[in-house]
Amino acid sequence: MPIRYVDEVNTANLRGVALLRLDFNTEDDWRMRAAVPTLRLLAHRAKAVLVLSHRGRPKGRDAKLSLRADARHLGRLAKLSARFARTAAEARAMLKAAPRGGVVVLENLRFEKGEERNDPGFARRLAALGDYYVNDAFPVSHRANASVAAITRFLPSYGGLSLKCEIANLSKVMRRPRRPLVMVFGGAKISDKLAIFMRFRKHADRFLVGGALANTLLMLKGAEVKDSLVEKDLPAGVRAILGYPSVVLPEDLVWGGGKILDIGSKTCARFAREIAKARTVVWNGPMGVFERRAYAMGTQAVGRAIVRNRRAFTVSGGGETATALKKFGLLKRMSFVSTGGGAMLEFLSGKKLPGIAALEKNRK
Repeated sequence: MPIRYVDEVNTANLRGVALLRLDFNTEDDWRMRAAVPTLRLLAHRAKAVLVLSHRGRPKGRDAKLSLRADARHLGRLAKLSARFARTAAEARAMLKAAPRGGVVVLENLRFEKGEERNDPGFARRLAALGDYYVNDAFPVSHRANASVAAITRFLPSYGGLSLKCEIANLSKVMRRPRRPLVMVFGGAKISDKLAIFMRFRKHADRFLVGGALANTLLMLKGAEVKDSLVEKDLPAGVRAILGYPSVVLPEDLVWGGGKILDIGSKTCARFAREIAKARTVVWNGPMGVFERRAYAMGTQAVGRAIVRNRRAFTVSGGGETATALKKFGLLKRMSFVSTGGGAMLEFLSGKKLPGIAALEKNRK
């Protein structure tokens, strides 16, 4: 069944306390900014809003991973007063005393063992704090966590505006992408992208591969990679990628300290030519160590080539890719920038994300 989105729900059904799942788990605030429209909509319609989120992978409580500062920053971004609650009991009291549309941010959910275990008991206790649930956390929707999946068993559940935008834009790539379709992949681990290579092997006109992904494939071809970052424990099927005629590997490289740290100028030119022909471009992962000026050329060249192609529908995803686009002043020139990294890859691979499946099931 289709997901019910919060902007499509009768206002009368949104008057209670909303539990809003967001994702603050990034060094930048771009995910938080993406969720502001949903938060403001709920603040105007709900009795109060309890924001649920996480940061990092703590082993118990860790002051460095507290959401206290995130609560303040979210309030500033949304131009709303947002209070911070250390415990569910504190949150319950604050919600009861809150003015209409008041916002409370609960402490890092991953401080509780039940969150990552998708524990129904923990989910039920969270659900008891509100009257309905809204998922606007696409980046964590590929995780079967209590506040993402199990919680929907206990409350009417809806998708947020950012989640709606993610699904609509990524579905354009999944269903009938305009051809030629060019997929640009970098980053560290090819195992994370194996499923998407397999899913699009008959549909992508070109896979342009850089970063440590390329290092690993070059190593498999017998090329000298010296001390470069490569993935050693490879799943079955990776070697088959070398046989895809659509895969383009770097023809020249930039070295530093015995390591491959970027793609070379000839490769940049080749990738740019392929991107210029495209009508759909998907980009995930940098071409090299773009944080260092000497090794930023490849990532910058790819980003510029993508935004120059104004006829193409261009999509990027992943924290490092977004950071690179922002660094080079290209972020706002993409057709769509996904807030998800792993979630985007899994969605495009055709996998059913637990958070999305839970919302669909709740509709029935």
